[in-house]
Amino acid sequence: MEKSEKPIKSRKPLIISLIVLSLIIIAVIITLCVVLTKKDSDKKKTITNLPSSYNQTGVMVNSPVKFDFSNKRVKLNSGYYMPTSGIGTYLLLGQTCYNSVSSALKSGVRLIDSAYIYGNEEQVGRAVRDSGISRSEIFVTTKMFNTQFSNPENAIETSLNRLNVEYIDLMLLHHPGNNDVKAYLAMEKYVQSGKIKSIGLSNFYIDELKRFLPQVNIMPSIIQNEIHPYYQETNVINYVYDDIRDKGIIMEAWFPLGGKGHNTQLLNDQTLKAIGNKYNKSVPQVILRWDLQRGTIVIPGSTNSSHIQEDFDIYDFELTDDEMRTMPI
Repeated sequence: MEKSEKPIKSRKPLIISLIVLSLIIIAVIITLCVVLTKKDSDKKKTITNLPSSYNQTGVMVNSPVKFDFSNKRVKLNSGYYMPTSGIGTYLLLGQTCYNSVSSALKSGVRLIDSAYIYGNEEQVGRAVRDSGISRSEIFVTTKMFNTQFSNPENAIETSLNRLNVEYIDLMLLHHPGNNDVKAYLAMEKYVQSGKIKSIGLSNFYIDELKRFLPQVNIMPSIIQNEIHPYYQETNVINYVYDDIRDKGIIMEAWFPLGGKGHNTQLLNDQTLKAIGNKYNKSVPQVILRWDLQRGTIVIPGSTNSSHIQEDFDIYDFELTDDEMRTMPI
C-alpha cells in the first residue's frame, strides 16, 4: 500500500494546479467574450444610428452640416452659402476656359473653381462678368500656389486683379508647403477687409491638418482633395466630419470622376452602369450623386456643354444605402 499511496500523494499538487489554471483560463475567456460582445454591440448600435450615407464598412462619412439639396447649396462655417456642385477649370485655357465657364453658367452652375497655377483666372472672371448674372449669385474659388507663399499679399492682389470680380468667394492654399501658415494668415486679413469671403485648404491630409489648424485663427471653410470611388479618402473625411466636426469644415472633391488616371475605368464600371440604368442616369451622374450623399461638394471639369449640363443634373434622384455601400473601390 505504501508504494501505491506515494504516487497518488505526489500527483495531488499537480492536479490542483491544473484545476486552478483551467479556472483562470475559463475566467479569461469569459471576460474576453463579454468585452468583445460589448464592442460588437456598441458597433452595431453606432451603425444602426448612422444617417443614410456611409462607406462599405459602415463608417460614417456624411457631413454633420446637411446639404440643402432643394437649393443646391450648403452653409459654410464662414456664414456664406456655397453651391454643392460646380465646374472645375484645371487644364482649361484661353477661349476654351471662357466657353466652358459661360456654358456652365447658362446651365445653372453657380460654382466656378480656378487657381493661379491654372493660368485661367482672367478668362474665368471675364465669363462671370459677361454672364449677366448677379455677382452675388456666383461663387468663385481660386487658389494660392506654393511658390507664392513667401509674398502672400502680392498673390492675393494678383488673383483679385486677374479675376476682376470685386471679391473672391473662396481662396484656398493649393498645397501644404513652406510659409503656408504665413500665407493663410494673410488670407485671414483679406477676410476681415471683405475682399475674400471664405478661406480653406487643398491637398491637406490628417497629419498636415493636425500641424496646421492650431496655428491659425479662422478655421478653413473647405478642404478640397482628390476624391472619387477609386480614391475615397474615407480616413480624412471621417477625421473632418467626426474627430474635428466642431470646426464645421466641409469636404470638396477635385477630380470627382477619376481624372486622367481612373476616368476611363470608372466610366466603364459595370456596377455603376447598372445603378445608372435603374435611375436613367449616366455613370458620371451616379458618381457625383454618391459624393453629394457623402457630404462632398463636387467640381467636375468639362469642355462639352452637354456633359456640363449632365454633371449638374444630379439632384432629382437618390442612391439607396445598398447602392452607396456597393460603390466600387
